[in-house]
Amino acid sequence: MTHPLTVLLANPRGFCAGVDRAIAAVEDLRGMTDRPVYVRHEIIHNARVVDDMRRRGVHFVDEIADIPDEAVTVFSAHGVSRSVENEAQARGLDVVDATCPLVRRVHVEGRRHAREGRAVIVIGHRQHVEVEGILGQIDGETHVVASRVDVAALSVNDPQRLAYVTQTTLSVDDTRDIIAALKARFPAIVGPDVKTICYATQNRQGAVRMLAERAERFIVCGARNSSNTNRLRDVARFLNRPALLVEDAAELDAEFVDGIETIGVTAGASAPEIIVQEVLEKLATWRQLHVEEVTLTRETTQFAPVDLSALRTGVS
Repeated sequence: MTHPLTVLLANPRGFCAGVDRAIAAVEDLRGMTDRPVYVRHEIIHNARVVDDMRRRGVHFVDEIADIPDEAVTVFSAHGVSRSVENEAQARGLDVVDATCPLVRRVHVEGRRHAREGRAVIVIGHRQHVEVEGILGQIDGETHVVASRVDVAALSVNDPQRLAYVTQTTLSVDDTRDIIAALKARFPAIVGPDVKTICYATQNRQGAVRMLAERAERFIVCGARNSSNTNRLRDVARFLNRPALLVEDAAELDAEFVDGIETIGVTAGASAPEIIVQEVLEKLATWRQLHVEEVTLTRETTQFAPVDLSALRTGVS
């Protein structure tokens, strides 16, 4: 007889306040204007959400040049560089900026350090759209590091005038390790420790650590191009717990739960809860489930809605 499977549901999991705010901005736009709505990049890193918006008429493009003059332009939650902002302004496009307030805080801090004469080291992944935006918001000398190896290879103009900021969706443990390496090599460097890693990223990683005390394996729901989702899988694996990242419940294999009694399930900050529920339904076709929600903390953070008051609602 097959033993029941205990599923530990991480709480918090799924959408964060910044993601909720960005999605709401696009939905509100659709309801208030008959103009086409174009989003530069994915509004968040989740194909389910983006595909659903696309089916309902929202357009997604990589470049401002691909946006027609009459459209409303939305900047994604990840933020954009000043060159993108300037290009949209030069075109006279109506822009709705859905940049997460926590990402915007990193922009502000990076610019402040640059104004005060410091080179800015961005801890993060160079090809990630958030890091591209951060770099493009800072005037002056910038560098990107993603590991101790990168720190060792750094060449800076003035080791006495350095600061660091962090991508908001990193592994807390890895980031602390990189910060320690930066401080060891450049004792005069200043920065926020891990404070600019988003609260939701930290909470979701903390929940995985807590579940790992009981869970034998993990299922992480979210997109493969989502930084914070990948970090959840990495945290589980660092704790010696096999972890499977799935964008869709159809990717699950019954062999992944064979021979175990307890599995943890979580979701990245850009993953809708429907994916978690579909994972549970899939697991229930193979095993009898005992589902237990395990709470690390209750998230109460909310951000003010994106201001749409100045938007023209019709095509002129």
